[in-house]
Amino acid sequence: MGDLLRLTFACGPYDRMDPLANRIVKPAGIDLNYITINHPREIFDRMIRDMEFDVSEMSSSEFVCRYVAGERDLVGIPVFPSRAFRHSCIVVNSNIISKPSDLNGKKIGVQVYTMTAAVWIRGVLQDAGVDLSTITWIEGDLNKPGSHGKAKSKPLLRPIVQMPNESPKSLSQLLEDGEIAATIGAHAPPCLGKAPHIQHLFPKVRETEKEYYQRTGIFPIMHLVVIKKEVVKKHPFVPRSLFRAMDESKNIALRSMKFASTYRYMLPFLSSDLDEIEQLFGGDPWPYGIEPNRTTLEALVNLLYDQAMISRKVTLEELFISLSE
Repeated sequence: MGDLLRLTFACGPYDRMDPLANRIVKPAGIDLNYITINHPREIFDRMIRDMEFDVSEMSSSEFVCRYVAGERDLVGIPVFPSRAFRHSCIVVNSNIISKPSDLNGKKIGVQVYTMTAAVWIRGVLQDAGVDLSTITWIEGDLNKPGSHGKAKSKPLLRPIVQMPNESPKSLSQLLEDGEIAATIGAHAPPCLGKAPHIQHLFPKVRETEKEYYQRTGIFPIMHLVVIKKEVVKKHPFVPRSLFRAMDESKNIALRSMKFASTYRYMLPFLSSDLDEIEQLFGGDPWPYGIEPNRTTLEALVNLLYDQAMISRKVTLEELFISLSE
């Protein structure tokens, strides 16, 4: 072990990372210390603020925004620990909102305006007829008063109406009380399912998300993996080694999920879900690399540009380090 390069890697507890975390998969030339942190915002804040880890999970939008703004202390590799359709995270007060265009001119709560989930959701809302320029955005935590983490967002390149939640209520409570019309973010507010007038904007969520994917080819990417630039400069083999190990880890997890003799997960309809994955995604819903994800990644860059978060449409080849021999 003495000849191996010791690196720390902060990431969430994902099935696609389990073989790596449990050292079933070992990156060539690296002794990787996998540090499990449950809350992504904590990982991002600690990495951006203090460069606390050698490698980490990172918000895709924050990485792109920092890169375009000239902050090049992190190197991206096309590994995507987190991706999710976010239609289920658009929740409305049905006393105020019955269709997407009803949101025009209203107040919408969001955990962090610049978070990747919110970027994707605003794209969905715009497609559904919402004029984003008319929205007042209230930033805060869904579960408690105050802010969501300690994000250091870049200034927007175009002004919007945006303010922190300074009330003694959480965004969830503001929604339930009708003081805001909707919330968006990385998850639904806790009032959903408890208050009858709190509903999904798109009631048939699964069908809506499937139609979205079939129409656009986009399975939204939330997070990618970054490496400190100083590590890459000193040890150029690291990005390729980590990519290969993380890809192998993901493939092992995918094979385990498909082993139907005993269900690995507490999903009673897993067999049907796997059939649906095969039909919709051709078997692998979670590919790594640039090319299998070009449509999704370019859509993210376009949304960031359209939402005045970046000054130019950066190419994917510029964003990600080359992994060729």
